[in-house]
Amino acid sequence: MRSAVVAPAGYERFTVGSATVVARVAAVAGLHAALRDAPSLHEWAALVPGATPFQGRATAWGVRLPGASIDVVVRHARRGGLLAGLRGDRFVWPGRAPWELEASLRLQEAGVRTADVVAYALYEAGPGFCRCDVVTKRLPSGADFPSAWVEAQEPEREGLLIAVGSLLRDLRAAGARHADLNAKNLHMAREAGRWHAWVLDVDRVGFLSPNDPDVGQQNFDRLERSIRKWRDRGSLTMTDATLNRLSALAEGRA
Repeated sequence: MRSAVVAPAGYERFTVGSATVVARVAAVAGLHAALRDAPSLHEWAALVPGATPFQGRATAWGVRLPGASIDVVVRHARRGGLLAGLRGDRFVWPGRAPWELEASLRLQEAGVRTADVVAYALYEAGPGFCRCDVVTKRLPSGADFPSAWVEAQEPEREGLLIAVGSLLRDLRAAGARHADLNAKNLHMAREAGRWHAWVLDVDRVGFLSPNDPDVGQQNFDRLERSIRKWRDRGSLTMTDATLNRLSALAEGRA
């Protein structure tokens, strides 16, 4: 028997056809309308005139929800790694979307910048399995960390380091350990003339004790490995001194 899907406070659970949806109350009407026009939210978003494509493991679509002033990104969840070829986009019910919503709420409550999960939709895909779309509020215009670093002039790069260091301190304070904290999972954008960093793919986040120093070190180590891989491929110019500077910022030593 598949497990129940529960809506947290401020969200509503509903069904449209074979889709089970959990959504912020303000988005319910727009999502109802979308699912009347297409069999899934991702398929609907792909057909919206002027939808903005975002490339990743699969194309996500930036759209505005019908009847609501909410700009969102709709992505279809797909597996990575060894299971990608076996299950593709199928997950054991209910997949990781309910945890992604819970983790995003916990992170935001702790003051960590991350994408607001507006909704997710589950579609039955055989006994005990589902496919899933996740709808997040669109972040301010920006770029992932490697792209932002390459495009930034030297004086701006210190601001990028400060923003990432602040995010790492916030994750440690929340006790949030990110199992896939790579450079592409950091979204960088300017607000009021300052760089800020948002953490993505929070379905890979687990929570331990707030301010656990091991959490902080593990997050930094994962991010450092990712940055070194980008550097080794010649896609990112960052010296060991710069990485040491980021470490100091992450630990609050600078």
